[in-house]
Amino acid sequence: MSFFTDLAHQYIDGVWKAGSGSWDIIDFNPYNGEKLASITVATAEEVDQAYRAAERAQREWADTNPYARRGVFERALRIIEDREDEITEAIIAELGGTRLKAAFELHLTKEFLREAVHLALRSEGRILPSPGDGKENRLYRVPVGVVGVISPFNFPFLLSIKSVAPALALGNGVVLKPHQNAPVLGGSLVAKVFEDAGLPPGLLNVVITDIAEIGDALIEHPVPSIISFTGSDRVGRRVAMVCASHFKRAILELGGNSALIVLDDADIDYAVDAAVFSRFVHQGQVCMAANRILVDRSVQAEFTEKFVAKTAALKVGDPAEPGTHIGPLINASQADAVSAVVEQAVAAGATALLRGRTEGNVVSPSVLTDLPADSPVLGQEIFGPVALILPFDGEEEAVRIANDSPYGLSGAVHTADIERGVRLAKRVRTGMIHVNDGTVHDEAIVPFGGEKNSGIGRLNGESTVEAFTTQKWISVQHGRSRFPF
Repeated sequence: MSFFTDLAHQYIDGVWKAGSGSWDIIDFNPYNGEKLASITVATAEEVDQAYRAAERAQREWADTNPYARRGVFERALRIIEDREDEITEAIIAELGGTRLKAAFELHLTKEFLREAVHLALRSEGRILPSPGDGKENRLYRVPVGVVGVISPFNFPFLLSIKSVAPALALGNGVVLKPHQNAPVLGGSLVAKVFEDAGLPPGLLNVVITDIAEIGDALIEHPVPSIISFTGSDRVGRRVAMVCASHFKRAILELGGNSALIVLDDADIDYAVDAAVFSRFVHQGQVCMAANRILVDRSVQAEFTEKFVAKTAALKVGDPAEPGTHIGPLINASQADAVSAVVEQAVAAGATALLRGRTEGNVVSPSVLTDLPADSPVLGQEIFGPVALILPFDGEEEAVRIANDSPYGLSGAVHTADIERGVRLAKRVRTGMIHVNDGTVHDEAIVPFGGEKNSGIGRLNGESTVEAFTTQKWISVQHGRSRFPF
């Protein structure tokens, strides 16, 4: 596909070029195995070139009038709107995303670009009083300099732009490394959009590579002050350790094991709809997905029957077909891992109310219940179409089960009594939780992030300003200070 081959390059200092590594990343369509592109990996030397380019370009960019910076993001938004059909087909081809998923990702991407337009004007300072006579304390909010961004494979266009656009809008330079399973949507397409939008060369650089080639060079490098990473908690832990040892800030948006809680007074049909979407959107490859569905025992039978029926009716197969709900997982290792989770859980005593099949990278849904309390699957993130239904007796047990997880990213509570839902939601240790809704939500002005192993820091809105700027205190003495010697 020319779309992919045209973008199968590194983008460093405003130049599209081949990497000089010794091997290639092969970009495959996860549904049919078609080779989309071959990209020679960037080396640690090219990572250095990218960071040095961002460092040089950032100085002038930080001094650019923020109204002028804003124009870049307005143009980027129009470019995406004009190319929406083409990008939709790319999401289907590179990610195995359904048309519904593509529309969802593009909608949120445009929302975050609209927010970036406003962020360009949001670095506001303050003047604070002083106990010293004649002294004025000015507090400036300034760019951090250069930001390293590492994005994942599941929503790569959105999650790259979610960090890249605000960082640039606030006056920083950026080096972006996409996941090797989404090098175009997560990397070179982002660069192309901003290049066409008139972003000055060198400010945004894209290095398509892998830790096997560069080791920790991307996060150890002395130029970036912040690393924004979205991905697994296993890799996130490594990123955090390396950042800490080099006195860098890490913004970590990691995995989840979200609980969707159905109380005894919930609207069961509505809760089923929310749970099915929350578990199976994009084949369950979503950090906010409802891994565990907790149902009050008094409504368990009704909920379970309707949930299994709705899940069994989901259309599984070719993501290019308009009616498909569940397409392929991103690669064979993910498909094998999800299949193994089901096999191990059933072997350990779980009951499969629905048992999915694996054909290529396409894994159809499984629904498990009767899981032993010590089942390892209860504490892990399942990045695939597997739902766990867990009964509980009363709110206390629901809260205990929901909190019995190393993760704390998202969640949901369903009840006829909104304030009852809010009271319970406050007791669940998670960064985000929604009353009478699904678990999968992201809004451009609302703080997004998790607790425990689900990450460190927040993005979106004012949280993004905090993330990608720093504060600088400049005091002015209008009179004369008195010194003790």
